[in-house]
Amino acid sequence: MDNEKSEGVRFIEPVGKLPQRKEIRLKSYNYKSDGFYFVTICTHRGEPNIKQYREEIERILLSLPKRFSGLKIDWYVLMSSHLHVIFVFDGMKRGLPEVVRTFKALVTRNTGVKFWQRNYYEHVIRNEATLFKIREYIKNNPLAERIKFEEFYEGGSDKSDPYENTAPPP
Repeated sequence: MDNEKSEGVRFIEPVGKLPQRKEIRLKSYNYKSDGFYFVTICTHRGEPNIKQYREEIERILLSLPKRFSGLKIDWYVLMSSHLHVIFVFDGMKRGLPEVVRTFKALVTRNTGVKFWQRNYYEHVIRNEATLFKIREYIKNNPLAERIKFEEFYEGGSDKSDPYENTAPPP
């Protein structure tokens, strides 16, 4: 009997508290409300998977208004590692989290890849001026991603950089 080991499960208390995920949603906001929502969804670990699955992702994104009555897509751009989209809600019965969750799940299921980061960024667009600025940002985002500033300078560096050749303070 002394040589026999007892088998079982033991719970080990974690040392300290587990990290809490940061709450980034507006606490008192109804995400079913009519209006414009700017959403950015990033790929898992920033992997540049979108180019490989672009047609499938675009097909799924553009099918969302058929799945959700009252949903329109105002503007979007697919980048190598993220998506920017402006959703328009007009009489939606479902909320923004369900729209995003459905989109992400369909892409993951149809590609067979752990595709998206767990969370997403959203911004409730509150006025027309902001809407125009966000549209402009989305429109210019692919260009900004392609610009490699180091290519503008001979040898890949900016010789006019006043900080490049300065010695660190003693």
